[in-house]
Amino acid sequence: MVVEPLVILALALAPGVFWAWYFYRRDKFEPEPKALIVKIFLLGVLVTFPVAFVEGFFGLFIVSPLIMGAVIAPIVEEYGKFAVVRRFAYPNTEFDEPMDGIVYAAAAALGLATLENILYVFTAYLTSPALALGTIAVRAIFSVPGHALFAGVWGYALGRAKFTAAERRPTIVLQGLLLGMVLHGIFNFLLFSAEIFAYAMAVFILVLTPGLWILANRNIRRALDHGHR
Repeated sequence: MVVEPLVILALALAPGVFWAWYFYRRDKFEPEPKALIVKIFLLGVLVTFPVAFVEGFFGLFIVSPLIMGAVIAPIVEEYGKFAVVRRFAYPNTEFDEPMDGIVYAAAAALGLATLENILYVFTAYLTSPALALGTIAVRAIFSVPGHALFAGVWGYALGRAKFTAAERRPTIVLQGLLLGMVLHGIFNFLLFSAEIFAYAMAVFILVLTPGLWILANRNIRRALDHGHR
């Protein structure tokens, strides 16, 4: 099978763009400026580099791939995405309803996920185009939207926090960020475990993934309701 690298690149980019559009469209009452969404998405791409540097630094001391994947990566990656939204979207006057936290969190997360996806796909492409296409299909359904779902947890918390009493904001945000990190860690842990234990993949597909979507949809409904009371 011969597949041109540019075709592979386009296919690797497509999931991130599609899911960013999907979460953007969920904000049905007062959509955010497209230019700001693109900016946050691109900043999500850029934050991948310091995230990779920090993960690489920890990798010098931690030899266990499981600890790196299920503990270090979720903490570093979720904080990197969070930092983008907290610094560049949260103070903006356009951040004016709870739903905005989810939208901007998804944009930053999908920026990071898109660059990560390109790296994974082209690594697979070095082995074979068929493996690259398989990687694109699997990651488009699970890993790429997964980044947005984890981030949506703390994005919802940011959205709630901005419109609640100042003294409660740090607790709300911290709880959301920690939950996003934990869910990301469980996601990665099940993927690592699936190589050894078949039931881990069943839990991943039948329990965790649907659960993440249920949580995301619940948070979206609540954010939209709170923004238009």
